[in-house]
Amino acid sequence: MTADKPLRADARRNRDVLVAKAREIFDAGEFFDLRFDDFARLAGVGTGTLYRHFPTREALAEAVYHGEVAALCDRARELRATLPAAEALATFLRGMVDHIDAHEGLARTLATLMAERSGDLAEGSQALEQAVADLVAAAVREGSVRDDVDSGAVMMVLHGIGAAHDRPHWRAEADDVITLLLDGLRRPQ
Repeated sequence: MTADKPLRADARRNRDVLVAKAREIFDAGEFFDLRFDDFARLAGVGTGTLYRHFPTREALAEAVYHGEVAALCDRARELRATLPAAEALATFLRGMVDHIDAHEGLARTLATLMAERSGDLAEGSQALEQAVADLVAAAVREGSVRDDVDSGAVMMVLHGIGAAHDRPHWRAEADDVITLLLDGLRRPQ
C-alpha cells in the first residue's frame, strides 16, 4: 500500500473494519490476550488482508491512534465553528475527560504499545496540541481567556488527568481539575 495510490473501495472497507475491530478490542483491554492473526478472524477478513494492511501489531495500533487523534481534532474544529470560543474550549476539555473515561482500555493499550515508539506518536500529539492551541487562541481573540497562558499548559493538564486515571475518585477529580483550569484561564474582569 503506497501513500500516493488510493485504496480500492473494498480494500478501504477491509482496512476500516480491521481498525474498528482493533479499537473495540483495545477498548475492552483484551488486545494482549489475542494472537495478532486473531484480529483477521474477528474482523471477518483473511489473514493476508490483515498483514497487507498492517504487517505488525504496532502498525495496527498506530492506525487506531491516528484515527482517535483525527476524531478529536475534528471535534475541536466543529466546536470552534459552532460555539462561542470560550464555550468551545470548555466543551472540548470536558469532552476530553469524557473520552478518557469512556476509552480507558484504548488509552492504556496504546500507551503500552507505543511506549517505545514515541516518534510515531509525535505527529498525532502535535495535531492534537494544535487543535487545543486553536481553541485557546480563539478564546483569547474573543477576550474571554487570558493571553499569558500557553496551550502547552492546557495539554499538560490533559496529560496529567489521563495519567491519574487509577485514582479512586478520578472522574470527580478530573472534572474539578477542568473547572480549575477554566477558572484559571478566564480573563479577569
